[in-house]
Amino acid sequence: MFEAHFQTFEEPESGVALTARLSAFREELARRKLTGFVVPRSDQQQNEYVAPSEERLAWLTGFTGSAGLAVVLTREAAVFVDGRYTLQAAKQVDRKAWSIEALVDPPPEEWLTKHLVAGDRLGFDPWLHTTAAAERLAAACAKAKAELIAVDTNPLDAVWTERPSPPLGPVTVHGPQLSGETEHDKLTRIRREIERIGADALVLSDSHAVAWTFNIRGADVSHTPLPLSYALVPKDGRPIVFIDHRKLSNSARDHLERNADVEEPAALAPKLTELARHGAKIALDNATAAEALSRLINGAGGKPMRGPDPVSLLKAVKNATEIDGTRKAHRRDAVALVRFLAWIDREAPSGALTEIDTVEALETFRRDTGALKDVSFPTIAGAGPSGAIVHYRVTRKTNRRISPGELLLIDSGAQYQDGTTDVTRTIAIGEPTSEMRDRFTRVLRGHIAIARALFPDGTTGAQVDTLARQFLWQAGVDFEHGTGHGVGSYLSVHEGPARISKLGTTPLKRGMILSNEPGYYKTDGFGIRIENLELVVAAEIAGAEKPMNAFETLTLAPIDIRLIDTKMMSGDELRWLNDYHARVAREVRPHVDEATKVWLDAATAPLAM
Repeated sequence: MFEAHFQTFEEPESGVALTARLSAFREELARRKLTGFVVPRSDQQQNEYVAPSEERLAWLTGFTGSAGLAVVLTREAAVFVDGRYTLQAAKQVDRKAWSIEALVDPPPEEWLTKHLVAGDRLGFDPWLHTTAAAERLAAACAKAKAELIAVDTNPLDAVWTERPSPPLGPVTVHGPQLSGETEHDKLTRIRREIERIGADALVLSDSHAVAWTFNIRGADVSHTPLPLSYALVPKDGRPIVFIDHRKLSNSARDHLERNADVEEPAALAPKLTELARHGAKIALDNATAAEALSRLINGAGGKPMRGPDPVSLLKAVKNATEIDGTRKAHRRDAVALVRFLAWIDREAPSGALTEIDTVEALETFRRDTGALKDVSFPTIAGAGPSGAIVHYRVTRKTNRRISPGELLLIDSGAQYQDGTTDVTRTIAIGEPTSEMRDRFTRVLRGHIAIARALFPDGTTGAQVDTLARQFLWQAGVDFEHGTGHGVGSYLSVHEGPARISKLGTTPLKRGMILSNEPGYYKTDGFGIRIENLELVVAAEIAGAEKPMNAFETLTLAPIDIRLIDTKMMSGDELRWLNDYHARVAREVRPHVDEATKVWLDAATAPLAM
């Protein structure tokens, strides 16, 4: 019925092909006199979504999650994944060839110290690891009396005979009507930061930072409009953008050359070497800059200054134009979401729909807006037990029919030129159980606690995170992911540096956009998550002794009232929900057909207080 536009549902390769690849890789390691190698799930810039040519971990192991690492030793091999991907890895990875280990606690380095032996030579590609990651590997090797070897060329690429070519997505200009600030003004602010940290120049190793600084977008990776590139911004003088010239139209090149020189990526190393020879202090982003860059600067006599990328924080605080665009994008997205939710309620009770049907339908409703550029990440559509897999991605093999009595968790987002969206709704198909209603209501109360939060300037995401978990903790349960991540402006749907999580140390500033997505997951049973995006805004509080902030909810979509146990909720919580639903109806109703209006009126009907 619906045509899928941006996603495929094919199962990753498995079986004999992967066994042969692991054998060939071990032979190549032996040829290079290496007894092991570390294969991260990353490209040179630590991007979340990587080009097909960079999917080394998936090619070797079959694991397709967005975070992970593999270590191949002579007689054993392990894949390391975090809590989001434990169930997925167990299904995708051959347990006879690989063990599946924790990525975070304990970290892979602990495994290495137990499995390396004295004299081992563990290889790594310094272009695919940050300096901090390389230092952790070196420490693990030293502990085991093994040696860490930085390779000049990646041995995995030598056996990946059908490796795709690097991407050449065309670069587009993200004009002032969308960006709200000129490149000149952004560079002025960046130079102030370079001066503040005492550097002579800054390397922008994060393509998101290059895109934001120079007001360009691209098409090199899925789901994020990235032009893979680097930039070098000196304290004085013209910056240089390093980008494959084949991506640039005449107008895109003219746009860049108004504020920067434009060079091929291969020119980055000689330019850095030249700067470093004069003893320059060159700032590197500790989150995205490859260890190879530190080695290059050190080797030429310069001083690499590792620290947070100052552009990251500048980019996270949206200006008035970006905020206005994001609000428009969410209103547009809301129309597609409401049409989709009405469609689900009509079609799902029959038992004929599958998870893939829902993914294709939602993409189609978004495409009907006429403004969709891409989905902002692969849609998560998990029915029943699939919903308990936090980052479940349906394939033709795993595709389930949606049955009455189940919950459907659907987490999705869109990329529009004026804004990026991300929303999760959990939908009752038929009659929910009392356990489902209890857990859903606890998640909802945590979601509302975040949405209604008031907090002073300087408050971090870690301080706010507990609000989302309190009602789950009262029942002795929790969720194993952060409560919220930053969101870009027609850029990454997962943007730093701020986040709402136990690890969120960055203060939340006005103009930041973050997700609010507590959840609950019952293994082999069901999953629940409720997600809206929130804008940090000023809060006017009479008598306040310090500047106070609040959240403005950007997402506009009904929350399934059939799953709420109103007896568990306070009057203030019900008032928030009724007010939210009244706003959804007010803003969306004029833009949908009559049948959808009828559904929307019922879905947003006020609950008795």
